[in-house]
Amino acid sequence: MDITILAEITGSLNVGLACLGAALGVGIIGMKAAEAVGRNPGAATPILVQAILSTAFAEGIVFFAIFLGKSGN
Repeated sequence: MDITILAEITGSLNVGLACLGAALGVGIIGMKAAEAVGRNPGAATPILVQAILSTAFAEGIVFFAIFLGKSGN
């Protein structure tokens, strides 16, 4: 098997798993933020700020995975 084909496959797996992890993370963040606002509606703004920051960090991981997974090409 050619080493470049193997490198492309592993890079694609890396990006795919990172996207899957980020999607699960964003879903869990949204679920828990909605639950927290339901329990304490007065704290909706700070919860929203924390949820947006956490979502941005979770999605930022995907960009690192794309860069590292496709940097060999």
